Amino acid sequence: MTVVMDAAQMNAFLGKVFLEVADEFRVEEVTETGVTLRLLVQNRHLRPGGTVSGPAMFGLADVAAYMVTLAHIGPRALAVTTNCSIDFMRKPAAGVDLLAYGRLLKLGKTLSVSDVLIYSEGTDKPVARASLTYAIPPAGVDLPHA
Repeated sequence: MTVVMDAAQMNAFLGKVFLEVADEFRVEEVTETGVTLRLLVQNRHLRPGGTVSGPAMFGLADVAAYMVTLAHIGPRALAVTTNCSIDFMRKPAAGVDLLAYGRLLKLGKTLSVSDVLIYSEGTDKPVARASLTYAIPPAGVDLPHA
């Protein structure tokens, strides 16, 4: 599959279309097989005990699947999550960013299916694993500024 957006283009897209979360995520790398996305962990992502919350990890997985889809279809603001299954496997390390490695498993005309592994930065065991499906809007159907 051909990559049509690089990391800089994806970060610019997030900053333009999704201002409410653009300061939380940064696309680190885009390859033919996947995307690496960083959650810039802040106090709002933490739960009691200082670890990253489940909802923050879900958001990271969701945005990673979105970014790996966009890497191959281009900037489509109206692509949306239609399914997600996430397994929380271990407690994230305190005080470090999380990295998500999103891999596109299937890209069709109307759906994309991705797998995402989430790690605490500097560790080699995943803290969560997710499988996500995105609905892709028909060509020509999108936000005018996207």
